[in-house]
Amino acid sequence: MRPIPPLALACLALLGACAGNTSPDASQSPANGFDPALASQLGADEYGMRSYVLVTLNTGPNDATLTDAEERATIFRGHFANMKDLAGKGLLAVSGPFMDAAPKRGLYIFNVPTIEEAQALVLTDPAVAAGIFEPEFDKLYASAALMQVNEIHVRVQQTAVE
Repeated sequence: MRPIPPLALACLALLGACAGNTSPDASQSPANGFDPALASQLGADEYGMRSYVLVTLNTGPNDATLTDAEERATIFRGHFANMKDLAGKGLLAVSGPFMDAAPKRGLYIFNVPTIEEAQALVLTDPAVAAGIFEPEFDKLYASAALMQVNEIHVRVQQTAVE
């Protein structure tokens, strides 16, 4: 058997690296897909994580008493417009309703470092101000990639919520 020429070995090594390095050092190499510029842009730590504030929206004290359909529709239009505005400013990473989880109604994940900042943002929600929802606050440590949800969402949303 003839020895493999050095150039051929180099080509094989390059092909192996492109196919995915499975050596123990793979997690430290660019082959794992790590993008330092994106990590920095999203505020990721070394684990790809960052701090947020999670807000659980529970049924509020005025939910049952605000029964006028037109008034509720106005409040919820403001609720959705407020979420869109906060997301557009990069302050709201994720939001959505809970499915069949009463009294829990929905959640916000805010891109802010403190509960106090999240409290100020929640007060801009007309449904919270009206007492339809009552917020509960917790610190959250989650993937920095959550900051790209809104950018991706507009590309998969066929019908806008108004």
